Amino acid sequence: MTEEAIPRKARGGRPKGDPSAVRVSTIGVRVSAHEYAALKAKAEQMGVTPAQWLREAALSRRLPSPPVPPINREQYAELARLSGNLNQLARLANSGQSVTVADGLLQRLAAEVGRLRLALLGAGGA
Repeated sequence: MTEEAIPRKARGGRPKGDPSAVRVSTIGVRVSAHEYAALKAKAEQMGVTPAQWLREAALSRRLPSPPVPPINREQYAELARLSGNLNQLARLANSGQSVTVADGLLQRLAAEVGRLRLALLGAGGA
């Protein structure tokens, strides 16, 4: 028999996993003895290690919203003023009263609505 005719024996062992799923980075967290005991107890209840429990808890938890930047608060206040004016005009018009609106107010309102739309789409504005 030639070497080509001899079948090769398959390699044993566990197949290699997805290289992008391999965890290579560590984050060091110091906890007190009391905190460690509490984390360990919670992990044991779930049947995982404290590290696995912390990873799952941190990645699945919904974090509080970040603080609103001051410029957004200013723009929101300006939009609220314009909305209040528009609401007063709509109330008068709906009650059958004659409504006169300055062109500048309508133009400003249209511009603010346009900027708000763009900001909501993430295309600029604000």
